[in-house]
Amino acid sequence: MASEMVEFETNGGTTAGYLSVPATGEGPGIVVIQEWWGLVPHIRDVADRFAAAGFVALAPDLYHGRATTSPDEAGKLMMALDIAQVEKDLRGAIQFLRAHPAVTSNKIGTVGFCMGGALSLYAATQNEQVGACVVFYGGHPKVHYDLENLHAPVLGLYAGRDTSVTPDAVRQLEAKLKELGKSVEMHIYPDTKHAFFNDTRPEVYNKEAATDAWQRTVEFFRTHLGKQ
Repeated sequence: MASEMVEFETNGGTTAGYLSVPATGEGPGIVVIQEWWGLVPHIRDVADRFAAAGFVALAPDLYHGRATTSPDEAGKLMMALDIAQVEKDLRGAIQFLRAHPAVTSNKIGTVGFCMGGALSLYAATQNEQVGACVVFYGGHPKVHYDLENLHAPVLGLYAGRDTSVTPDAVRQLEAKLKELGKSVEMHIYPDTKHAFFNDTRPEVYNKEAATDAWQRTVEFFRTHLGKQ
C-alpha cells in the first residue's frame, strides 16, 4: 500500500486530498468523504483500510487545510461550507480517480461519514460517474438532494440511538428512494450512537456494528465497482 497527499483540479482551482493505493497497484476508485472534523488522521486511516481491501481511495480536503477536534469549531466549519464549492471539489475528486492509471473501475464509489455521508449521497445525485454510494449516518442541514437524479445504488448505515439522524428520518428517506424506483439498502444498528464507526471516539464507537458495517461496505463496492 502506498499513500500520499495529492492535488487535483476543481473547475479552475485545485484541491488537496489524501490518496491511498493498494499494494497490487490498482483497484476500483472510491472517494472517502470526511466527517465535520476535517481531513483528520481517522479519515486517512479509513482511506488506507480501503486500499488494504483493494481499492484506490481518495479523501479530499473539503475544508482546504483546516481541521479541528472541537465540536463547536467543527459545527462552525460544517455550516460555513459552500455547498457549490463542495460539489466542484467532489466532482474534481471523481474525475481525478477516473483518470488515474491505478483505477480499474469505469465509475467511482463515494462513501462518507456524518456530514460526509450527506455529501456522499449529494455527490451521487449530482454526478452520473458515481457508480455506488455508501452513507454512514449522513446529515447536513444545508444539503438538499435531487433524488430523482440519483443513478447509483445506495447503501445506508445508521445508528438506532442517533438523535441527529433519527431512525424515522432514515425510513422516510428509504421510502422516498423506493417510491422513485431507486436501488437502496438501509441498515439501522440498534443501541448504537451517531459516529459508531469512528474508533478514535470510544464514547460512541461500537466494534460489532462497525465491523459489520465495514464488511457490508466492502462487499457493496466490490459488487458494484468490480471485484479485485
